Amino acid sequence: MRTRVLLGMLAVWAMASAVWGADADRIQPWTGNAHYWQFKGKPVLLLGGSVEDNLFQIPGLAEHLDTLASCGGNYVRCTMSCRDDGNVWPFAKKGDTYDLEQFAPEFWRRFEVFLSETARRDIIVQIEVWATFDYYRDIWDRNPFNPKNNRNYDAKDSGLPLEVKTHPTRTENDFFRSAPGAKDLKVVRRYQERFVEKMLSISLPHAHVLYCMDNETSVTPTWGAYWADFIRAKAKAAGKRVEVTEMWDKWDLAHPQHNGTFDHPETYSFVDISQNNHNKRQVHYDNMQKQRRRVAKAVRPMNNVKVYGADGGRFGETRDGIERFWRNVFGGCASTRFHRPDSGIGLSARAQRMIRSARNVTDAFTVFACEPRPDLLAERAENEAYCLAQPGKQVAVYFPRGGEVTLDASATKGPALALRWYDIDTGQWRPAKTLGGGKTVRLKAPGGGQWAAVIVAGEGE
Repeated sequence: MRTRVLLGMLAVWAMASAVWGADADRIQPWTGNAHYWQFKGKPVLLLGGSVEDNLFQIPGLAEHLDTLASCGGNYVRCTMSCRDDGNVWPFAKKGDTYDLEQFAPEFWRRFEVFLSETARRDIIVQIEVWATFDYYRDIWDRNPFNPKNNRNYDAKDSGLPLEVKTHPTRTENDFFRSAPGAKDLKVVRRYQERFVEKMLSISLPHAHVLYCMDNETSVTPTWGAYWADFIRAKAKAAGKRVEVTEMWDKWDLAHPQHNGTFDHPETYSFVDISQNNHNKRQVHYDNMQKQRRRVAKAVRPMNNVKVYGADGGRFGETRDGIERFWRNVFGGCASTRFHRPDSGIGLSARAQRMIRSARNVTDAFTVFACEPRPDLLAERAENEAYCLAQPGKQVAVYFPRGGEVTLDASATKGPALALRWYDIDTGQWRPAKTLGGGKTVRLKAPGGGQWAAVIVAGEGE
């Protein structure tokens, strides 16, 4: 039995390798360290922020993407959402109702332009196929999939409600139970599949796209797994490799809801932990590290497509959001992106400074060779400092609010250590300083704001 299983796994790996080899430039886990992504054959850290989630629906798209790229950003979110003013729905409208057999050219034109513009700038796109909130409350009331809004099925044929007054966490719309193994709503699923097939006909030729099944879902794992399998099968038929995940609603990453992704690497090739970004300070970091240890059994990138926190918002202050953004970097995550205003700071001037600073800091050492090493820091208060390290070669330490800690540098080889301080808030490097090698180092941030210390062995002045 074990031999048959092993042979089956080897066959899967062989087929996957053939696809990967033919499509090596696509976004995929880095072969050198699968905690991170690679794109066009090189490891890449994904940093981002944007004014909206469904960017393909906004005016001034090219200028917005130029702004992101100019500060070192390379990562955006794309919900397939239609709920905002000025948005168009994916299906053609005939009089007062939609025809699910016909697509709206303008919706798909916008989507195609968006993917072309992001590809031109090497900006990675994380699509959320089902924009959860579009299927509840007032948005469901005008959604083409609602039986009262289309000419293709009624409430009886489809099994769908005409109104859903509750929050998505109540999961009272059977739209999300159409899959086999749930309510198997074939009439509805036919049009859901047509929508996804149309999306894939545009997105699959592009190498810079990641796929997330939902936004903050609370439905059963059956739904997401069905669409993950569907998308991967369509990609395979087209000779493409794609990376897929699911995004759950619960803020606690240890909640059983998240088992659907963490415990199923055969279905989901990366995990999105965005909801952890509701948590603050040390709890935020510790939750992340527990899950990083969990994926060590089948290492995959951990993405953060939404970082919450903005003054006047519901999810903490701007300072909370900025610290979360940086802790994700120093927690060994593959991506971090500021959420839209007012739940996050979007691509504001301050967000641009943080993205630029994060790029400057991580370009100063080989971040992809490092791992989170909080054990190397001593005399540290809660939330005082966070460490990434490749012992013996390089260390980087992030101070959210100033501070002073002791760094264990005993594994470092070479005659000297080169220490450089980076003022995150102003975007300025301090002059390099030479330290003695192979001993404990006392690190005191030069000021009370955000600082990064980058220490490299065998260099210095």
